[in-house]
Amino acid sequence: MDLKLVKNLLDLISESEVNEVSIEEGDFKLKVKKQSDAPSQLHYQMPPQQQQPAPAAPSAPQPAAQGGSTEEAPSESQPDGEVIKSPIVGTFYEAASPDSDPFVKVGDTIKKGETLCIVEAMKIMNEIEAEISGTIQKIIVENGQPVEFDQPLFIIKKS
Repeated sequence: MDLKLVKNLLDLISESEVNEVSIEEGDFKLKVKKQSDAPSQLHYQMPPQQQQPAPAAPSAPQPAAQGGSTEEAPSESQPDGEVIKSPIVGTFYEAASPDSDPFVKVGDTIKKGETLCIVEAMKIMNEIEAEISGTIQKIIVENGQPVEFDQPLFIIKKS
């Protein structure tokens, strides 16, 4: 199943009054449950033959949540560039192994298709690749930190 389709489905579900949805397409299973006080949770299974590196979708920064406020944070606190978000729920890893160097560091120049990080989900290591060329302005999450679907991971200044 295409990750863009999954994102579109999640957007539609989040805007609707539906509280739980299960979708099955072949061996791919997607189950989304809304909780009143917490963001939606994503549970999925993907068979090994369908594993693919998950592309990251660049998009605009989301407004900062400050006491329910939907105003955007001041631009001085946020580096200028494209925000790369996690396409899946999982654990963020900056390197292929604990002994390896990180895939990227702040200030590195990267090319489209280059691996930025790994997001592990259900023991599957998903390489997140750059969809644009540019310079890493900020790495938003820390190594080993859990990440949610659509959570900002990097800010890349397009070149």
